[in-house]
Amino acid sequence: MFTDVTYKVILKGMKAKQEKDILHGITGSVNPGEVLALMGPSGSGKTTLLNLLGGRIMKPTVGGSITYNDQPYSKFLKSRIGFVTQDDVLFPHLTVKETLTYAALLRLPKSLTREEKEKRAMDVIYELGLERCQDTMIGGSFVRGVSGGERKRVCIGNEIIINPSLLFLDEPTSGLDSTTALRIVQMLQDIAEAGKTVVTTIHQPSSRLFHKFDKLILLGKGSLLYFGKASEVMIYFSSIGCSPLIAMNPAEFLLDLANGNVNDVSVPSELEDRVQMENAETQTRNGKPSPTDVHEYLVEAYETRVAESEKKKLMAALPLDEMLKSKVSSPKRNWGASWWRQYSILFCRGIKERRHEYFSWLRVTQVLSTAIILGLLWWRSDSSSPKGLQDQAGLLFFIAVFWGFFPVFTAIFTFPQERAMLSKERAADMYRLSAYFLARTMSDLPLDLILPILFLVVVYFMAGLTLDAGSFFLSLLAVFLCIVAAQGLGLAIGATLMDMKRATTLASVTVMTFMLAGGYFVKEVPVFVSWIRYMSFNYHTYKLLIKIQYKHKLSSVNGMIIDDGLKEVTALVIMVFGYRLLAYISLRRMKLPSAA
Repeated sequence: MFTDVTYKVILKGMKAKQEKDILHGITGSVNPGEVLALMGPSGSGKTTLLNLLGGRIMKPTVGGSITYNDQPYSKFLKSRIGFVTQDDVLFPHLTVKETLTYAALLRLPKSLTREEKEKRAMDVIYELGLERCQDTMIGGSFVRGVSGGERKRVCIGNEIIINPSLLFLDEPTSGLDSTTALRIVQMLQDIAEAGKTVVTTIHQPSSRLFHKFDKLILLGKGSLLYFGKASEVMIYFSSIGCSPLIAMNPAEFLLDLANGNVNDVSVPSELEDRVQMENAETQTRNGKPSPTDVHEYLVEAYETRVAESEKKKLMAALPLDEMLKSKVSSPKRNWGASWWRQYSILFCRGIKERRHEYFSWLRVTQVLSTAIILGLLWWRSDSSSPKGLQDQAGLLFFIAVFWGFFPVFTAIFTFPQERAMLSKERAADMYRLSAYFLARTMSDLPLDLILPILFLVVVYFMAGLTLDAGSFFLSLLAVFLCIVAAQGLGLAIGATLMDMKRATTLASVTVMTFMLAGGYFVKEVPVFVSWIRYMSFNYHTYKLLIKIQYKHKLSSVNGMIIDDGLKEVTALVIMVFGYRLLAYISLRRMKLPSAA
């Protein structure tokens, strides 16, 4: 139940802050077994109202009362709410079955076993008619997958898997053909008939869809134009003198009215009188009411004829759900899995999702072709002469640069690309941010190790670097440390800026600076900028590779003393953890739905 709900946003102008009213005193209710549709033109406030009712907006600029079984919003209630966003936020490389199984493992209560959670996922697949495509990838912009209607059903399945008491949906039929849209709405009606409460925004439904709704809220410019049974909406507007003059889809008629468009609509005498009075005052001859006149008339008509009686009816509203009677006010958040289980589930999901991206033929070709070109250019190089030594140092520097550059520009997209998914899943309290962050960064490591091994095997033996097992594996370890440090920098830049263009620009400048200060191009760096090289993973990796290759041959190379390389390893390890800590702090500070 919601009474006199208002919402304002603060606009930061050039001179002073201004407040803009988005919603003006919206009142209504919805009971178990009912589907409530929120309708209105674009910008009328229906998505904002849906977010308020679903607990997605909790700001001091919200006014009025929103209660669930006469109780306020709580953390326990959050676990009983399903919220389907307008955008289909799904991982493209996971199958339908994998997507719903991971949702079940993370969201269903700890009291259930893994087998019971997996069975629940299969039950939802059959309930939504997805059994034929359960082993098909979801797909995306560059990956072929399931149809639009099936994607939408998977999104709904992600939410109904927890058997919610309330289900909120934002434009569930957008982008779907009329037949698919009808099937989605019929499914929502079936969910409601099972004793659930369904609230959905809808933009312009067909007449068949419109008649599936039990209750309707019509909004115009943030004001309530109608609340009541969907079947009685035409009777109400006829009673205030607004009737279609031609056969029309009720939804089209209502949206025309909400927009202030009275073409093909009878104009009530009260409104005509008002227009004539305004024309007399302004000495104009335009006989048609303006959209503003129509809007004001509809708001006044609803407030004088219906609003008070509807508020009285709300006093006798039914409870939402038996399960909520005693627990709805509980302040405790209910995680579906322990921290370790969250981490392990997200780790497995991360590897399954990204293995296709890591081992795409394009990426494998890029790495192997670079390795072969390097091997040919430095074919059987000899470090016994000063010139040969200088050539080999150039190869080692290129390896340090290549495996510093490559991971940065892969990692900067990680959090900006997954921001929508992170926001959606955190809003549903699916996992702790710390479990997600650690799983997301750790699941890349096994994948990150395979291509460098292939690269180094080709380059190492073609170029004739030091042929002993110890030197090879230490070189591999140095490259791996460089990759993980560079990846950390990319994660930190991406998490801090959360904008791909700005992150790419900053990463380009940073990587270029690190490369130039890497100890190969400039040996004597001026004191006032010498600190840059100590932050450069290229510099430490290059020095480490030099020391590994020539530790048994030379005491110094280009003035660099050959020691055990402990300082370089320490510096890289500090970067590995330091950059990741910065990325985690940036994620925590990012405005995401609250979860600890």
